[in-house]
Amino acid sequence: MPVAAGGLREKLRRTALLTRSQRACTGLAAGLILQVWVVCAGVLLPATSRAEAACVDPAASAHATVAITRHFDAQEQTLEPDLAGVAGTGWFLSPRSMVTVAHVAEAMHLTAQAWTEIEIRDGDTTQSIPVRLSRLAGEHAEKIAVLELRTAFPHATVLRIGDDPLVADERVMSVAYPGEHLRVAEGRFVEYGANSPFAGTALLELYDGNDRLALDHGASGAPVLDCEGRVVAVVSNVLTQTMQFPSRVIRISTAWNTPNVVSVPIQALKDFTPAE
Repeated sequence: MPVAAGGLREKLRRTALLTRSQRACTGLAAGLILQVWVVCAGVLLPATSRAEAACVDPAASAHATVAITRHFDAQEQTLEPDLAGVAGTGWFLSPRSMVTVAHVAEAMHLTAQAWTEIEIRDGDTTQSIPVRLSRLAGEHAEKIAVLELRTAFPHATVLRIGDDPLVADERVMSVAYPGEHLRVAEGRFVEYGANSPFAGTALLELYDGNDRLALDHGASGAPVLDCEGRVVAVVSNVLTQTMQFPSRVIRISTAWNTPNVVSVPIQALKDFTPAE
């Protein structure tokens, strides 16, 4: 079913966390067995000197994180009539290599064989560039996807990859494009997931002031940065709960001092050499 122009924008805003990953995790936050205690927003007790370090200015990652969108053609919309396209977030390993998460690449129907055009937006600059899947990295259900760009993206800023595992309460930050708008969320690393459905993930608590849904639909693929500006994980999903009212259903985040963002640790890309 063709989607009108106004509906297309709304569809794309709602299509970032599309696949089994979202359906498995949405609502599971209520089942997390974690100690809950009241803290003031932004007041966290650091566990190590790494957590005490002053974090980098988000502006330092300008031109490194971009919004990525794949608009489906008429034939693809025939197969998926309720979906006009897919939106997510990506970041640059090199001017011709971009990282996102596997479920975004999968939903965009990207393959290693064919070049597929996607829209890349860096602030007010938008460019369409053909990409193909270069690599899927990771040993668990959600993986990191590396995309090769046919032509280099102009003025791309390359992010460095961190080597060290995160420690409890270490400060982290993410720059993403949920709902087609640039957002910055800060917070802390909570723990590495050990059991299903979070095995192999890095669980985070990220927010912008009191907004615990600062990272939402469209943030999948965003980099998670440590205080030295190195990528330590890639955003995969958000944890939400729902409240049922007579007239509507409201999505809410998890309780303070509990994880609200699921990410894939960057160590999966440790030995990867990007396209120049």
